[in-house]
Amino acid sequence: MSTAAPKNLVYKFTNDCSDPELFAKWAPEIEKYRAALAANTLDEYKSEVPEFADDAVFNAVAYLYDNKLLSEDEFKLTDTPATELVSLMGKGLLTAVEVLKAFAHRAVICQQFTAFAMEFFIGEGLKRAAELDAEFAKTGKLTGPLHGIPISLKEQIGHAGKITNGGWVGWLTNIPKEDAVTVTVLRNLGAVFYVRTNQPQSLMHLDSNNNIVGRSRNPYNLKLTPGGSSGGEGACVSFGASPLGVGTDIGGSIRAPAAFSGCWGLRPSTRRISTLGGVSSGKGQESVPSVAGPLARDLDDVDLFMKAYINDGKPWDYDPWCIPVPWRSLEKPDPKQITVAIMYDDGLVRPHAPIARGLKHVAEKLTSAGVKVVEFDPIRTKEAYETVNKMYSCDGNFFQKDMVKPSGEPLLPLTEWALSFGDGDKSYSVVDNRFLNVTRDSLRKDYLDYFVQNKVDFIISPTYVGTAPVGAYDGVEGPYYWGYTSLWNILDLPTLVFPTGLHQDPSIDVAEKIEPRSELEKIEHDKYIPANFRDAPINLQLTARRYFDEETVAFGKVLRDILELKH
Repeated sequence: MSTAAPKNLVYKFTNDCSDPELFAKWAPEIEKYRAALAANTLDEYKSEVPEFADDAVFNAVAYLYDNKLLSEDEFKLTDTPATELVSLMGKGLLTAVEVLKAFAHRAVICQQFTAFAMEFFIGEGLKRAAELDAEFAKTGKLTGPLHGIPISLKEQIGHAGKITNGGWVGWLTNIPKEDAVTVTVLRNLGAVFYVRTNQPQSLMHLDSNNNIVGRSRNPYNLKLTPGGSSGGEGACVSFGASPLGVGTDIGGSIRAPAAFSGCWGLRPSTRRISTLGGVSSGKGQESVPSVAGPLARDLDDVDLFMKAYINDGKPWDYDPWCIPVPWRSLEKPDPKQITVAIMYDDGLVRPHAPIARGLKHVAEKLTSAGVKVVEFDPIRTKEAYETVNKMYSCDGNFFQKDMVKPSGEPLLPLTEWALSFGDGDKSYSVVDNRFLNVTRDSLRKDYLDYFVQNKVDFIISPTYVGTAPVGAYDGVEGPYYWGYTSLWNILDLPTLVFPTGLHQDPSIDVAEKIEPRSELEKIEHDKYIPANFRDAPINLQLTARRYFDEETVAFGKVLRDILELKH
């Protein structure tokens, strides 16, 4: 099927970085990388799975359970939250080796369905798990608060001795000599690593697809994308292939994957989790910094990750960017003391039917529980969207093109669109960039005033205009509009993606006829054909004031109770 980019959008870049002859010379490196991935997707953990078309509307999560692809013990173990796994290992009722073997089995099955991984190294993980078990047998003490917990990592996070490519073909020869700070911190806390996950070319798509291993698929509906840029993480965690995953987010890259594949995902405020040591085109860009954060199937595990990483890991001892502010343990607030504002439409691209249904459902549940619910009138969303897009490309795409040029690889449609953000190839002066920051700071003040003056504790909004969109199929590839997530990036507000417990139903979530307010809105709504989206999770996002990260997670637990969400 065609994956051509929409022709009615304005593209503001020149492709002077692709070179077919040069790219052909990289074919051996790509093949070697793919062969290593295949070889390390161990046969002993594979299961018999049905043949399916690459664009099949197929629920792999349902198939996993319906056909009992794991043993009863493996299901029980891999459906246990990380917080409980640590407790069981601390009591000597589970070993780290047992835990990793179960998750490795589930991860390989996930790979068979979703192609979420870029690299497996299960053998190394088992060796590490055995060392942890030996130490526990000797001392009777856990190595740290994440002792024996298998953690999946987005591939762009630097890993010593392992290729770290970030989705760029020209970086297939990049092998860091040192671990990224996050890898160091998590290893010190007792984590076990065994898989690194897929991401898009350029790291600026909400659809994980690249010229190295191709595209990943959504575990709830293989026709759909698991999101991006941490899309492999979204598929992995939601399928239960890891209890905790680490992604990064500069425009929605933790939250879109969490929402699309149906798990929890936290975009923390900046400077709490380190991004030092990763592969990125964002070198030196501080107007809208990227953050790192956790994805999990259980909200308590998000809390566990943040508390362990910050309080025990002390990332400020490794990364001068990180602030030495401990993670505060908060009780769940009284719902009757909370005011939540709901954004039903950002004024630019209105949500599809399933998201509108999810917002209404959550509003009704909150109101019934005693939460004060008001409607949020979007504040300067068009200005925020235009400004953040200029920030993404204010270097005139210099660093993005610099990452592509070594291989000359062809640009995917969504890369072309990402390179057209803002003013595309126009390089901003220092003065120009400072004016962008002035606008950003003015926006931040307006939103702070809204929270304080209206006594609003949280804002609930769509994560994207729809559920997970169709991936590289049906003419228009993936999502083109990021406004619902990038808004909170330019404002630097902590945002938690949460499940509603609902899934898309073609018989209920029928397409609406709208009068498009823009070409982007037309493109996003033309893509909504209800039958394609069956079983897609309906997730939303919860936002609080800057550095109210702990309050966000604490109220997430209230939401979990009100919505009667189960692990």
